[in-house]
Amino acid sequence: MIETIAYGCTIGAILYFFSIGLAITFGTMHIINFAHGTVYALGAYLFVTFLSLMGGVFPLALAASIAAMLPVAYVIERFVIRRLYGESMDYAMIATYGVLLIGTELTKMVWGTTPQPINDPVGISLSLVGVYLSLYRIIVVASAIALFFALRAFFNRSVVGRIVVAALEDNEGVRCLGIDVNRYFSIVFVLGSSLAVLGGVLYAPISTVDPYMGFDILLLAFAVVIVGGMGNLNGTFFSALLLGMVMAITGRYWSQAAHAMVFMVMAIVLVKDSLFRTIRRLFGIRTA
Repeated sequence: MIETIAYGCTIGAILYFFSIGLAITFGTMHIINFAHGTVYALGAYLFVTFLSLMGGVFPLALAASIAAMLPVAYVIERFVIRRLYGESMDYAMIATYGVLLIGTELTKMVWGTTPQPINDPVGISLSLVGVYLSLYRIIVVASAIALFFALRAFFNRSVVGRIVVAALEDNEGVRCLGIDVNRYFSIVFVLGSSLAVLGGVLYAPISTVDPYMGFDILLLAFAVVIVGGMGNLNGTFFSALLLGMVMAITGRYWSQAAHAMVFMVMAIVLVKDSLFRTIRRLFGIRTA
């Protein structure tokens, strides 16, 4: 059972790295960003390339892959996402899904379709109550927790973070103050994209790198964002860990239903919210 919990925490950590960018994008820009999957997969493939060029030094290859994806993320935001501000959500879904498809095909053209495994960069296991746990997975979980507190500090104390949080609450109100919100959105979009790359790279030694890895995680990430509350940065962290644990525990006893159980939880949350809204309308209850 300890192994299952460790695996669930690891999956939850990876989901958090990926989902936080989606939560910020939707909460501030009201855009469903399928292109996030392209950034995730392309960053992992660049990591594979840099890893071979840098003699297998994991931290250097990780830093290089994130740095290489920063201009790509900016181009996506500048020429695709920014043109969709204020437009219908349908346009955003179609446009960003197109970017996802293009990115996947380019990845297949450059690196092929064969999955590429990555070795555990640590290669050490720790014994806990007679169970051996991978030190690398512990590092991944610890990194997600550290990121959670670092982002909390960023959004609560930095000027950029406070403006973004204010935009999450009242986008139009912030714009009325004369603040160029789009500029700050670009910064946060690139930050969220770099975290998606980080998630893809950290997950590579646990799974494999393949052209469709962005598709695989997208639906799970959207479930995380919905369960955590659309645009709720703290809720995204806890829902990622919760759904990661749901996947791990379900997979232990019924592996075929691991993904389905995630969407079952999402459905329960959606039904609950819809039910509460109906009750409030029927009885005339107003929320503060």
